[in-house]
Amino acid sequence: MLSSDTDILTAAASWRRDGRGVALATVIETWGSAPRPVGSHLVIDQDGNFLGSVSGGCVEGAVITDALDVIADGGPRVLEFGVADETAWRVGLSCGGRIRVLVERVD
Repeated sequence: MLSSDTDILTAAASWRRDGRGVALATVIETWGSAPRPVGSHLVIDQDGNFLGSVSGGCVEGAVITDALDVIADGGPRVLEFGVADETAWRVGLSCGGRIRVLVERVD
């Protein structure tokens, strides 16, 4: 079962109160077939713990890796995964779609 937006945002706030570094990833655009709709969230802490979903498969692993960098340096990133990218199959987008994900630190 996927977590609700309320659960994800509540976890982000709670983790910040606990002093953890936190990033929030949000699907900002989809094209073609995509496993999660625009507005879907994934929250990640400095230790790689996460809650929610922005895609599935290896895409989430790539988003978590970038989120750790965002937590460390504070700069937001827009990540794009899709069929035009030679890594589409590797990250799990063999379905023929494209997604853009905004990753930003929660301060």
